[in-house]
Amino acid sequence: MDIDLLESRFASITARVKVSEFIPTRWSGGFSINIRKDARGEFFEIRVPQGESLQVDAIDIRPPLRHLLLMVRQNQRKDKFLCGHDERHWFVAAVPGSSASTVGTAMEALKPEEVRQAQSENRVTGSKGLRRKNAAFTRQGEWFFVPAPGLTVDESLILRNEPISRGRGKSHICQYVYRRGGATVYVCRQYPTGLEAAQYKALLGRDPAAAKFDWRVMKRDAEVYARGQIRHPDHKTVYLNGWHRVYMNTEFQAASMSHVAFLD
Repeated sequence: MDIDLLESRFASITARVKVSEFIPTRWSGGFSINIRKDARGEFFEIRVPQGESLQVDAIDIRPPLRHLLLMVRQNQRKDKFLCGHDERHWFVAAVPGSSASTVGTAMEALKPEEVRQAQSENRVTGSKGLRRKNAAFTRQGEWFFVPAPGLTVDESLILRNEPISRGRGKSHICQYVYRRGGATVYVCRQYPTGLEAAQYKALLGRDPAAAKFDWRVMKRDAEVYARGQIRHPDHKTVYLNGWHRVYMNTEFQAASMSHVAFLD
């Protein structure tokens, strides 16, 4: 790994990167990419198990966007990560699939099929698709909001100041949310991805003290719609005029997501 070259690649998007080695154990896992902070501010940290051979390359750089596409080669495997700056902070996102070769194609790979379909229907092409807001969607962090003008809602089921979350990290708060379908789950800090009713009941049977956890009843895999203000401490508040279908980016589909330590 040419660390000097890697540092210059990150410097071209005004970012810093530090590479460190660690002694692997049965619990430590493989390499990881993280966002750290020191006296000078945020930086990218790449941790590599001592003795392992990795090739790390910035295969595409877009200084105006402050984004680059990182590829990590290990044996016959290639993992790709989109590294960049989004409004207020640096981020790293594991890119699903193997076809992304540029920052632009990586950003497209992180869009759900429904978002790409909305782009096609609204003729959003080229640089317009890289914007946070266009005719097809509004984006805040990992969430896409696609207009749903024909939606009819049950007013009694509208929730106020409702969090949406991918399971870990800080939630995005929606002024109004409407959900339909999906499975009921019980969610708390100890079980951020939720337990179905049978799992929840079994847990309380094994550990009655778990009843004191701060549980929330939520829906998993429901259709989620939002309107009004969408707030998050790391992002500029956006306003959705009318109901929008909510979609999460496709990072969870990437096998390389296990190497990303930073979650917002």
